[in-house]
Amino acid sequence: MKQLEVSILGQVYMLGCPEGGEALLQAAVAAVDREMSSIRDSGKVKARERIAVLAALNLAYQLAERQTAPQPPAAPAVMSANDDSDELAALMRRVDAALGEDGQLL
Repeated sequence: MKQLEVSILGQVYMLGCPEGGEALLQAAVAAVDREMSSIRDSGKVKARERIAVLAALNLAYQLAERQTAPQPPAAPAVMSANDDSDELAALMRRVDAALGEDGQLL
């Protein structure tokens, strides 16, 4: 496990981090620091512990909002050339069946 030195609200912390997770941890640290700084800068809360609790609650709420928000529809699957030709053949059979014996829709 790798050790990273980070700063949150001017306080330095040594954090353990799995190999390859450095960027994700740095992003999390930045989000926590940003949230705590915002609460501190509002001037309404002075105690670090209260700032930390409020920041944690705000971040947890934002995460819960994202998890419950409707997700955009998934992108359609990419079809191969064989899938296209099979789909086209099936469509042509449906059109032929709709046209019937005389070959005219109306």
